[in-house]
Amino acid sequence: MSNQIALINNCKKGNRQAQEELYRKYSRVLFGICLKYSRNKTEAEDSLHDSFMTIFSKIDQYKEKGSFEGWMKRITINTVLQKYRQEQIHADIPENLEEEETTEDLAYGSLDLNTLLSYIQELPNKYRITFNLYVLDGYSHKEIAEMLGTSLGTSKSNLSRARTILKEKIEADRPKIGLEK
Repeated sequence: MSNQIALINNCKKGNRQAQEELYRKYSRVLFGICLKYSRNKTEAEDSLHDSFMTIFSKIDQYKEKGSFEGWMKRITINTVLQKYRQEQIHADIPENLEEEETTEDLAYGSLDLNTLLSYIQELPNKYRITFNLYVLDGYSHKEIAEMLGTSLGTSKSNLSRARTILKEKIEADRPKIGLEK
């Protein structure tokens, strides 16, 4: 652990070698987060770059309380969400759609991770981001609404629509991906 503290302290001093080491150590994990929230690899790479720029510029704010990796993950998620908000793609959906809370009919567990990730990446931004935040990262609808600047109902509607789209993709591709009915 003291090696990590030394690495962080050297990054705080602007040491390029320490920054490179930090990048090598955590880029795979943070890239996975970026990829999960992005439409494609190029967009994920851009988000990873922007995330590290923010991490290096704000590293003085890390006070060695809590997980450093968790701190970096939070910055990465916020960086991706900030890009999403800047695009202003999300339009409110009528709030009268009911939330689909069950995932039993979705065969997530039967899919290999790469296939599921490719389906998720194909979702429109507002659905992909809401799905990832709720299902994969465990945020509540209230937290998602606050993060995205939408209403609680919109978060629930976006999740419901994302699940419907994913279910349709999985059903349509069952023979191709080797899933039995």
